[in-house]
Amino acid sequence: MDSYLIQVNGHGDHAPMLDVHLKNTGNTISPGKVKGRKPRWAVRASEMSKKTFNPVRAIVDSMKVEPNPKKAMISLSLGDPTVFGNLPTNDEVTQAVKEVLDSGQYNGYAPSVGYQSCREAVAAYYNCPEAPLKAQDVILTSGCSQAIELALAVLANPGQNILVPRPGFSLYKTLALSMGIEVKLYNLLPEKAWEIDLEHLESLVDEKTACLIVNNPSNPCGSVFSKSHLQEILAVASRQCVPILADEIYGDMVFADCKYEPIATLSTNVPILSCGGLAKRWLVPGWRMGWILIHDRRDIFGNEIRDGLLRLSQRILGPCTIVQGALERILNRTPPEFYHNTLSILKSNADLCYAALSAIPGLQPVRPAGAMYLMVEIEMEHFPEFENDVEFTERLISEQSVFCLPATCFEYPNFFRVVITVPEEMILEACSRIQEFCEMHYQGAEGAQDLECDK
Repeated sequence: MDSYLIQVNGHGDHAPMLDVHLKNTGNTISPGKVKGRKPRWAVRASEMSKKTFNPVRAIVDSMKVEPNPKKAMISLSLGDPTVFGNLPTNDEVTQAVKEVLDSGQYNGYAPSVGYQSCREAVAAYYNCPEAPLKAQDVILTSGCSQAIELALAVLANPGQNILVPRPGFSLYKTLALSMGIEVKLYNLLPEKAWEIDLEHLESLVDEKTACLIVNNPSNPCGSVFSKSHLQEILAVASRQCVPILADEIYGDMVFADCKYEPIATLSTNVPILSCGGLAKRWLVPGWRMGWILIHDRRDIFGNEIRDGLLRLSQRILGPCTIVQGALERILNRTPPEFYHNTLSILKSNADLCYAALSAIPGLQPVRPAGAMYLMVEIEMEHFPEFENDVEFTERLISEQSVFCLPATCFEYPNFFRVVITVPEEMILEACSRIQEFCEMHYQGAEGAQDLECDK
């Protein structure tokens, strides 16, 4: 038996040593057989994969309902603005990518955190006196979802907890649970345009709280927090010494009568990792270009969080280099009219949808102020034949071929979410069908009582 020592990289003065014994069998060297072990196949899924759970997919995939074959399907469920072709990106955006592709200069690997010039472009685009940024404060990622994943992974350990909005984007929970991180849900208040219940939020903080997720503008609510409310949120985070993960992928996608405030511009001491990207504002979610902006003026994160993000980014070696090459031009040459036109369409659709649904007995929509969504409360007492929002939306599909996501997907039962990026005529047709559906199943107080007695 020959013995070979293989040194493994380690820390400190003494690197760990791995003692490997190999059996010499003449001209070949093969691993020695382990006594008493009979080889057998035992391939199992990892614990991480078993903990990974997407509530949207779990609910939607279990619905198993066929639309009404006599009516064309109208899907108001997917937050992808490109589906119907009515919201194309700007020509400057596509031309920038074409020229980069033709140049042949961006076909290789980039640094895992992104090209320096591209990080400089993002930093310059978002830099302001209230929240200064330099290139070293920017990590480029494969979409905003990877930005959120890296931010969570660097801030929280297994066994710790994070504070997540309810209703809120389901990915936060999906990622956290797969990492062994507990999720604590804080309430948003529909009667206050989905502001945070600050008292409830603060009551959830304990010694294991790793970060607070603030999603503004909101998916699924379409809400936009005021400056004063953001300052109240920061006050809670400051008192409790909890850093903020700001999901701002819908940043600047707010309607004309509202103002978007990046939360970092209002923070004097709370460290913030702000996650954003091209997906929504530039209408290119499939291009997978996102970023993390590190705001840490008091040096609370220090080098540790920055180094941690660098190491985590090395797991997939950075986002698409073609889109990186076009990034500076996309950010700086997209004409303002493009953004204005997009918001004009979204605002018009939001107003049409809100007005139409407000007129339907049994429904209570909450007026949105931005993003691409509208939430609608179902007064379940007036629809007693349905147990919950999932059953309500299932029957809406089977009878009217209109698909809205039940808000159980967002931890908020007895609501549903409407996506407002579809063409205007489709919004109007969908609302008309929803009205027909509700009129068919609506029960007044007496009718609902009678139906309960029959049960």
